[in-house]
Amino acid sequence: MKDAARNLSSQPDQLLVDIADYVAQYKIQSEEAYQTARYCLMDTLGCGLLALQYPACTKLLGPVVPGTVVPNGARVPGTRYELDPVAAAFNIGCAIRWLDFNDTWLAAEWGHPSDNLGAILAVADFLSRRYTAESKKPLAVRDVLTAMIKAHEIQGILALENSFNRVGLDHVLLVRVASTAVATQLLGGTRAQVINAVSNAWIDGGALRTYRHAPNTGSRKSWAAGDATSRGVQHALMSLKGEMGYGSSLSAKTWGFCDVLFRGQPLKLARPFGSYVMEHILFKIAFPAEFHAQTAVEAAFKLHPLVKDRWEDIEQIAITTHESAIRIIDKTGPLHNPADRDHCLQYMVAIGLLHGMLNADHYEDATAKDPRVDALRGRMAVKEDKRYSLEYLEPDKRSIANAVQVFFKDGSSTPKIEVEYPLGHRRRRTEGMPLLMNKFKANLVSRLPAHRVENILNVCNDAARLDAIPVNEFVDYFVV
Repeated sequence: MKDAARNLSSQPDQLLVDIADYVAQYKIQSEEAYQTARYCLMDTLGCGLLALQYPACTKLLGPVVPGTVVPNGARVPGTRYELDPVAAAFNIGCAIRWLDFNDTWLAAEWGHPSDNLGAILAVADFLSRRYTAESKKPLAVRDVLTAMIKAHEIQGILALENSFNRVGLDHVLLVRVASTAVATQLLGGTRAQVINAVSNAWIDGGALRTYRHAPNTGSRKSWAAGDATSRGVQHALMSLKGEMGYGSSLSAKTWGFCDVLFRGQPLKLARPFGSYVMEHILFKIAFPAEFHAQTAVEAAFKLHPLVKDRWEDIEQIAITTHESAIRIIDKTGPLHNPADRDHCLQYMVAIGLLHGMLNADHYEDATAKDPRVDALRGRMAVKEDKRYSLEYLEPDKRSIANAVQVFFKDGSSTPKIEVEYPLGHRRRRTEGMPLLMNKFKANLVSRLPAHRVENILNVCNDAARLDAIPVNEFVDYFVV
């Protein structure tokens, strides 16, 4: 006869403890991490503002029940919404991610750690407005930057050696975990409350990657992170009310996350939590494109002058890439919507060759109907370079290499254009950051009047002033 399971309370899994100790106790010492976080804050807010030009995004925003206003509620940048922090986190997170233009982290798992700003900014703004109404000191932007560094670190370190995509799970589960941890800490939660909240975040399981891959690629991939970051705020608020946690939520035999959803394998930390991820984060600077394709599009831009008058003469377009790109964005056949197109390596390269540029509008139907796009896609051959795949994972490189070469019917060809590190890589910070600031200004101008843009830039260009400004005052600059 099988022994009955022993119903003994378990000690918290070590990963839960590590996350809680990190958010509650670790002091960020890296000035590089704080400077990069400032750039990240600006870039992420700018991406959210730009997305508000697209009705497919804005139709999802606002309160759950139309007309609801929360006194001293969190504001949603670029709008007039005043919401509870759970709804505000969804709104902010949805706008941030909509155009696939915010920062990126690539490892065994992929993702966009700035998605966590949905929870961080919503909670920090909500608390600051409440504190101000009660004549208490509000949170400062420095507190937001600290939370961003820690959320980036939790999501990014968990992504280094744990591939959730290989078991069919979407990377937004790491947004939920990271958002839960930092939101609980911002709200004043104890170490035990962080553990409880994060255990519940893992128990939620993970969204399927169905909406990121053919034949189902769709717009949910643009709001999934908003959903995850808002769920993190909900877990944090419940924990502060005294809701219990589940110590072995990861390791419990049969019923824990690892047995149910991770093929029985334990989750691994490749390195201790610190500030590594923010220091090495990848920015999308020049154009919105799934990050595994960024260098391929750069190569296509360089080839544009050589092919722009020879479309009919093209015999083949050879794309050399890395394994991760082949697995998620190597796509043939019909493309049904913008979400489908911005996750197609061949489509993005075709646009780069045709136009010498790429922006969000190029994913819309008007551009996709150009018969040259699919004609070029049909002439493309994609192959893996093993070196690219290896150096993609090497900690001291983290390259995202691609190469493109065009062959013509007369036997001639263009040079093979290889780009190993994208513009937003740490190795190209000196080149990239001035352009990132230009991107930020352009995104501000897309939504805000000139005097407001000038005020925001003045604050953001003064690190000490930006760090010290109360969160609610900073967010007010972005309210329309």
